[in-house]
Amino acid sequence: MGRRERWREEITSVRHMHTRVVAAEQILSGDRLRADGLLVSNATVGQRFDAWCARLRDQLTNTSVTETERRCLAHFLHVTDNMRPQLIQCYDLRSLPRTNNDMEGFIRAIKTRYRRISGRKNWNRYLLRYGRRVAYYEAWVRLADGARDSDARVRQVPHERWRIVRAEQRQCQEEQLKQYRVRHRRTQFLAGLEGRWAEATQRTGLLP
Repeated sequence: MGRRERWREEITSVRHMHTRVVAAEQILSGDRLRADGLLVSNATVGQRFDAWCARLRDQLTNTSVTETERRCLAHFLHVTDNMRPQLIQCYDLRSLPRTNNDMEGFIRAIKTRYRRISGRKNWNRYLLRYGRRVAYYEAWVRLADGARDSDARVRQVPHERWRIVRAEQRQCQEEQLKQYRVRHRRTQFLAGLEGRWAEATQRTGLLP
C-alpha cells in the first residue's frame, strides 16, 4: 500500500498528460470538427488548436497541476509555438500528408527486405552499394502488381535510356558515398586524396 500511494500522484499525472495527447490528436486529425459538422481546413483546425493551447497555458498557473505536469506542459507549448507556422498546412492540400507514418512504413519495408536477403540488421552498406535504387524498386513493387510485373516493365525500357539513367544513378551514388566518407571516415578519405595527388605529381611534371 505504501508503494502504491507513493506512485499514485505520478500515475495520475501521466493519465492527465495522456488525455491531453489524445485531445491534440483528435483536433489535428479533424475528428472533433467532423463530429461537430464543421469543415476541416487549415483555418478551422488552426483556430480550434490555438484555442486548446490557450486553455493549456491557463493550466500552467493552476495550483492543482503538479510540478511534473507543469514542466511537461511548458515544454509542449514551447515546441508548439516554434512549430506552429508549419504545423497546420496539410488540410488544404490533398497531396500533403498529415503524418509521416506512410514514409516510416516504407523505410521499414526496405529494411525488412534487406534483412531477409542478407540476414543483417545494419543496412548502411546496402544503401551505399545500391543507392536510392532500393527505394525506387520498393515503390515500383508496391505500385505495380508485384515483383514479376515490375521486372516485365523494366525489360521494356530502351537500352540507351537505361544506360543514361544508370550513369545518373552512379554519379549520385558516388556523391553520397563521398559525403559518407567525409563525415565518418575523414582521416582515411583525406589520406587517400593525398596519396592520389602524390601519385599524379610523380607521373606528370610541374608546369613552368
